[in-house]
Amino acid sequence: MAYHELVKNFNCIRDYMREFYVYGFKSRDEFTKKSARSYDDERRRLESWLGDYMKFRQTPDGKNVFLSIDSRVSRHNPLYKAWKAKSFTDGDITLHFMIFDILSDPEKRMTIREITSRIDEYLSAFSKPRVFDESTVRKKLKEYAAEGIVTAEKRGRTVYYRRTEQTCLPDTALLDFFSEAAPCGVVGSFLLDKVAPHEEPFAFKHHYITGAMDSEVLCSIFMAMREKRSVTIETVNRYKDHVVKHDVVPLRIMISVQSGRQYLMAYVPHFNRITSFRTDNIVSVKMNEVSNQFEELRKKLDGMLPHMWGVSTQSRSGKRMEHIEFTVRYADDERHIPKRLEREKRVGTVEHLDHNTSRFSADVFDSSEMIPWIRTFICRITDICFSNKKLEAQFIRDIKDMYLLYGLEGGGNDDLQ
Repeated sequence: MAYHELVKNFNCIRDYMREFYVYGFKSRDEFTKKSARSYDDERRRLESWLGDYMKFRQTPDGKNVFLSIDSRVSRHNPLYKAWKAKSFTDGDITLHFMIFDILSDPEKRMTIREITSRIDEYLSAFSKPRVFDESTVRKKLKEYAAEGIVTAEKRGRTVYYRRTEQTCLPDTALLDFFSEAAPCGVVGSFLLDKVAPHEEPFAFKHHYITGAMDSEVLCSIFMAMREKRSVTIETVNRYKDHVVKHDVVPLRIMISVQSGRQYLMAYVPHFNRITSFRTDNIVSVKMNEVSNQFEELRKKLDGMLPHMWGVSTQSRSGKRMEHIEFTVRYADDERHIPKRLEREKRVGTVEHLDHNTSRFSADVFDSSEMIPWIRTFICRITDICFSNKKLEAQFIRDIKDMYLLYGLEGGGNDDLQ
């Protein structure tokens, strides 16, 4: 079968895009999940959409292919192109153009029989015309009605169809920002395709583009939350390479300001607790029944947020809450340090002890989530205290190991005990 750039199963191309862009640096022989032929086909698809961003590196093990995207140059997320290459059948595309030509006047209302009859007239000009029965046309119109591009009006026992009136598009600046900064920004990208070329007002220092691959998953989750439904999600364990099903009540989407990674916060009845799932590990979302617990669970999550540094809702030490505090000292010309503490404190509090000293403290579910942030103040920390003593010992041991690794004086001191 010849290679074709259109996509039937997006989950497949989603995996390859993640391998090339997020993980990258794999040779043809290292893709063991699928055949070499499949690898070549998916690589060609990516090249057809993202050829300007494809890079190659020759290594002793072979040629590695990866994506390299500079957000200073690319104002719009190039990964959205994958969503605009969905496959279709000959019948789908034929019906699409005929139906919208027949219903070109938004004021014109027609029955299914009238539309089918007009379609037959269109096709009669061909020597070997294709035939569409009423059932096929009805299914297509029902699909369009669900999408909101066709309106179905019932009068008595007869259903009349008409084309939905077009609405004015939002301001282009709004679309430029929404398409790059919001979850499901691909919607904004589709709308931007309908406007004339214009000067793009935004550039992003931290442009988190990989969320584009999770747009379908996010859309399903948002729909479930709007309708207050429970869902069944399938998640993949990338280390063990197997898929697990979870019945959950989706409550909120949270996005990391540091990495742009997206998480689903959901109640899991099996464990009777609220936990997080990375959206890039969610393979599918299936709608279930309306949950009568949704509002109660959402309020419970809201009550937990003041003690969540990230997305962890459970202490690793086994205690309900963990306390962390540390003191930093800075020079007169380092006023950016107390400003940083105030700006980045999240759920913590900052106490300014004097002109050159500040203390941060917080009560959180999982203080281990704070370690990467705390490390950015290491050269200025004068004392630190964790209620989780195991974590505290590990933190101090890591600092001492770092001193020894770089041959610095003080590698064996007890300054931070």
